[in-house]
Amino acid sequence: MLRHWTYNPHTGGRKIPPSVRQLTEQRIRAYAESRYAGKFTRLDIRFRGPLCYIDAYTEPGKPAPELLSAQGETLEHHLERLRNAPLHLCRLRYFGDLEKWSMAFYTYSHMKYEPCMFGDGSFHGTPEDAFEIGAVYLQG
Repeated sequence: MLRHWTYNPHTGGRKIPPSVRQLTEQRIRAYAESRYAGKFTRLDIRFRGPLCYIDAYTEPGKPAPELLSAQGETLEHHLERLRNAPLHLCRLRYFGDLEKWSMAFYTYSHMKYEPCMFGDGSFHGTPEDAFEIGAVYLQG
C-alpha cells in the first residue's frame, strides 16, 4: 500500500533557533506597542520547540459587589487574581520562514488552541498578523 504524505500547517514544524526567537519576540512587542499600547500591562511571549505562545495581561475593571460576595473574595484578592491570569491570544508554529507561520487561536469556549486561517484566507502569515487576530481579546 502506497501512502501519500499530506502537508498539515498545524502539525510538525521546526525548532525555533535562538536568533529567530529573539527577532520574533522583538517584532511582536513592537507591533503590540504600536497598535495596542494601553490595552495590556505586559506580554508573555514564550517558545517551545516549533511553537511560540503569546499571552497578554490586563488591568481588570472593578467587579460588582454581588460578584465578590458570591465568590467569597475581597476586592484586592479578586483584582490580584485577574491581574495574574493571562489572556491566551494565539500560538504560532514555525516552519523555517520568518514570514510564514501557521497559527492557532485560543478559544475560551473550548479552553484550547484551535487551528485557524489568517485574514487573507491562507494558513500562513506573519507574527504581526497572528497578533492582530489574537488581539480580539484586547478590544473589550
